[in-house]
Amino acid sequence: MEIDDITVSKAIVEGFMEDLLDYMEMDVAIGGGGPAGITAGYYLAKAGLKVALFEKKLSIGGGMWGGGMMFNKIVVQDEGKRILEEMSISSQEYQTGYHVADSIETVSTLLSKATQAGLKVFNLIEIEDVMIKEKGVEGLVLNWSAVGMAGLHVDPITVRSKAVIDATGHPCEIVKVVQEKTGPELRTKTGRIMGERSMWAQRAEQVIMENVGEVYPGLYVTGMAANAVHGSPRMGPIFGGMLYSGEKVAQMLIEKLK
Repeated sequence: MEIDDITVSKAIVEGFMEDLLDYMEMDVAIGGGGPAGITAGYYLAKAGLKVALFEKKLSIGGGMWGGGMMFNKIVVQDEGKRILEEMSISSQEYQTGYHVADSIETVSTLLSKATQAGLKVFNLIEIEDVMIKEKGVEGLVLNWSAVGMAGLHVDPITVRSKAVIDATGHPCEIVKVVQEKTGPELRTKTGRIMGERSMWAQRAEQVIMENVGEVYPGLYVTGMAANAVHGSPRMGPIFGGMLYSGEKVAQMLIEKLK
């Protein structure tokens, strides 16, 4: 077959624009492509909701790719292993209650399962603001990551969603935008972002499920963003909480939206 360069370019541009136009309006928009965000997207899409994930980096997977200190292994507890098994991700028991999995297999399989379930992923797109109207957060304000990196003055575009999930990890970037730009009272003990505490894996894993939820009308937190917003510790390279916190926020929104 003779290859025409322009046909290849047209196929890419038209295909992407079709996707972008289709997801100008959706049920749930997720910010952050780490394990919690991907897992949330998987369960939401599997339930038949229209959901897109926006990640500012080129790669999807957050900190899970590197395992612990670039040893590409991760650990999950029994509850996390349940989700790995659902995704057909292999793991080995190290000691009772501790299961080791390959970080590369885990990320790639999570993402494959989620996109096959219907999650739409847009990478290289940064969330620079949110739309807040009468009911609360009603969508995202987006721009190319490269625009921010280059310091260019280029106006963004907006997408509408019935709910937004902050799964941006330690920086809790979407909640931070809401707090800094609109000054709302968040649903935390102080009414503000309380900040991530130092490493304490046991405590962090215990409280993460309590921290998952709606922190401002229409805005939900999951994963490490949930612990950072509520002032809880970090947990390091044990990823069970990332997985089942993503599942929990998905369940909350499935009940609300369906």
